[in-house]
Amino acid sequence: MIADFPLKDHPTFLETKTISKFFIERFLSGEVDKVTVLFPRFVNTLTQKPTAVTLLPITSLEEAGLPGDLEPPIPEPAGDIIFEPSPEKILENIVPYYVHFELFQMLLSTRASEHSARMVAMKSATDNAKEIVKDLTLEYNKERQANITKELLEITTAQLALG
Repeated sequence: MIADFPLKDHPTFLETKTISKFFIERFLSGEVDKVTVLFPRFVNTLTQKPTAVTLLPITSLEEAGLPGDLEPPIPEPAGDIIFEPSPEKILENIVPYYVHFELFQMLLSTRASEHSARMVAMKSATDNAKEIVKDLTLEYNKERQANITKELLEITTAQLALG
């Protein structure tokens, strides 16, 4: 393990930016060839899908492990495209923001998955507890009724014996 980044329960974008800067620095220095993030992607309340996304180098959505239907079709340009400043300069400034945003989005998905799993577990535990209380109440009432019936039989038998 190279580094550890403890986060609060409600992380801010600034906190995750520290982590993504660390990734970018290691990637640009050549210490790592690839940065892949593993996280539970929140689908819905009952479903969290384990996902591995390659943050660096930037790839297409399918290669990154995300659904390809999210990638918009790129229209063919009508003529030459003029970039100002140069495409390299634009990418140099945009890519860090992209990585910061993606990492923050992954962290939010992880937190949503965690809270959802807790909520489902607590609901299940509550439902099980209610079912146990219901079963125990029924068992208690049966036992109580059996004792009342036994006592009535004893009283009746004693009354018949006396006369």
